Formats: sequence, structure tokens, C-alpha cells
Amino acid sequence: MKKDSTVTDYTKGQEMIKILNDSHFAFFRHDLDKGKDSAKAVYSSGGGRYTLAGDQYTEQLDYCDAREWEGHVFNFTISVKGDTLVQQGIEKIENLGIDRVIIEKYTRIKN
Repeated sequence: MKKDSTVTDYTKGQEMIKILNDSHFAFFRHDLDKGKDSAKAVYSSGGGRYTLAGDQYTEQLDYCDAREWEGHVFNFTISVKGDTLVQQGIEKIENLGIDRVIIEKYTRIKN
């Protein structure tokens, strides 16, 4: 049986930054119109603890502006090539009806 898929870019017209230290992560995302278009206005942030074992990266989302996401654990496989980190996994929160593959791509900001 063949499954249908839909690819959705949730970040079109937005900018996101992710910050990692030795034990925690944080992310901040907002629209590029500075909230001027109420239909496209977005602000999202969250953070928490993470573990990394080889290419297996696990986030424990301790803080989130979407409070119903707090306390959930997300498992990813990561790869790093040059200054680019790609993390891929499944976001699944049954009580919210969320069950999707997510691929995030980050490029290191150079100082």
C-alpha cells in the first residue's frame, strides 16, 4: 500500500535561530514582516535539555510558548557537513494529533 505525503515548509517568510551549548538547546522563530501582517505573524520559542550519542540527538522540550508541547521528547538523527547541521526525526504528540516527519537544516553563524 502506497502512502501519500505532503511536504510543507512551515518556515516560509520566517527566520529561525537555534542555540546549543553542552547540555541545552533553545530556538526562536519569527516572521520577517515583524508581525505587521496579522495573517502571517509568527513568534515561537522553546528550549530544554538534549543528549547526543553518535548521530542520535534527543531533545527534551522543557519550555515552549506552545505550552502543550512542553515535557515531550523528540528523537532525531543528525548529520553535520561543514557548517551545516541537519536533524531529521518524527514529531509525535498523540493528544494534539501531531505525527509527522520533520527535517530541520541549520547553518552555523560565523562571528
